[in-house]
Amino acid sequence: MSSTAQEVVLHPGSVNLSHVTVEQSDYKGKSALKVQAAGDSEKMLAILKEIDFHNGTIEAMISGQPSENASESARGFVGIAFRVSPEAAKMEVFYLRPTNGRADDQIRRNHSTQYISVPGYPWEKLRKESPGKYESYADMESAEWIKVKIEVRNDTAKLYLNGAQQPALIVNDLKQNKDQRGSIGLWVGPGTLAYFADFKVTKED
Repeated sequence: MSSTAQEVVLHPGSVNLSHVTVEQSDYKGKSALKVQAAGDSEKMLAILKEIDFHNGTIEAMISGQPSENASESARGFVGIAFRVSPEAAKMEVFYLRPTNGRADDQIRRNHSTQYISVPGYPWEKLRKESPGKYESYADMESAEWIKVKIEVRNDTAKLYLNGAQQPALIVNDLKQNKDQRGSIGLWVGPGTLAYFADFKVTKED
């Protein structure tokens, strides 16, 4: 199986916007793309141009924090969408809730990482119907760089954080069609200020 690694240089011209604003930024020692939520939608992301991804690995440094004037329920939601179809009609997403990582409440800690799928599978539905299956605990801090690696193969995706050998979250039943191809998106949730850097994509097919 052949694979080729592609370094993705992030800048405002390299993405198409869906309910977000972006600008170039230097953040905690890295040249980064600053992404902020604009409104409240499950489709808030900056979609990389000229990427066609099915199976492979996505690596990046990401940082999320609640933005100024965010509601008390904001967690700094930040993540990566993959197999993003045109107009963001379909996508798979892994995201983090950084303020949960060191919360004093164990239930909040258990909701540090999350999988969702668009359309039809928001976190509320997945949590209600399959408690604990699509989210997990991982140590993380708000407004700090977090190293993310996502491995995707057919129906399965694994989320690794900060160089860990074992995944923080495994999904063995991705909800959209396993043959779906698409772009990759820099995803944020409501009330979030996020930064993305050091982006690399390795395609397997």
